[in-house]
Amino acid sequence: MKIIYTTLNNVDEARKIGKKLLKKKLTNCVNFFPINCIYNYRDEITEEPEVVLIIKTRDGFYPDIVENIKAEIDYTNFIGEIDIDKVNSDFSEWLTSIVK
Repeated sequence: MKIIYTTLNNVDEARKIGKKLLKKKLTNCVNFFPINCIYNYRDEITEEPEVVLIIKTRDGFYPDIVENIKAEIDYTNFIGEIDIDKVNSDFSEWLTSIVK
């Protein structure tokens, strides 16, 4: 199992991207929540709110997920893939039944 962790500007973007990924069966479940971010971009330190979108998926779907995220936004953001070594079997079966 893989988790794709990405940051977005707001809840509306997270909701839109999450639903898009669900409809395309690239995930069986997403979570999103607000965070605060401090970053250095073009030599300027900035603090602002962001939204984290967590996408649960299977191995091999990262390129398709990145492509779908980038189609919805026009700014530089983080999109990282995290390996999950262990997951409960009932969730794994659900994921496998959706993301084929």
